[in-house]
Parts: sequence; structure tokens; C-alpha cells
Amino acid sequence: MPKRKLTGTIISNKTLKTVVIEVETLKAHPKYKRRYRMHKNYKAHVESGEYAVGDKVTIEECRPISKDKKWKVIKKI
Repeated sequence: MPKRKLTGTIISNKTLKTVVIEVETLKAHPKYKRRYRMHKNYKAHVESGEYAVGDKVTIEECRPISKDKKWKVIKKI
């Protein structure tokens, strides 16, 4: 099974080896078909502190690193 990949923006890099990424998706209402934006935050693992707030990154699903971290940063866009 391939690993999921998401693209989002870094909103916090205050913790060591962890960044918080906000991923935005478009969803359609089932009855009225109007599309609206949904936001979700993911905690992702990063070894070095080279990422800053506002950077667009790609994250990939991985094994659980901690209770909240199940993603890792792949690359900066």
C-alpha cells in the first residue's frame, strides 16, 4: 500500500524536531454542491531545523514516532 502524501504550510516550528503543518482541502456539500475549505493540522518529524514558518512542504505518512507524530517532512516546495 503506497504511503499518503500531503502538501501544506508550516504554522509552527517551536518544538525540537517537530513542525506543525496546516493542510487545506476542498470539500463539496452533499446536498447543495457548494465547495468549502477545510483545514487540518498535522505534526510532522524533521531532523534538522531548516524549515521556517510559512514554508510550503510535502509530508509523507510513516510509522508512529510519538503519540501525535505519524508524518515526516519530505521536501520543501
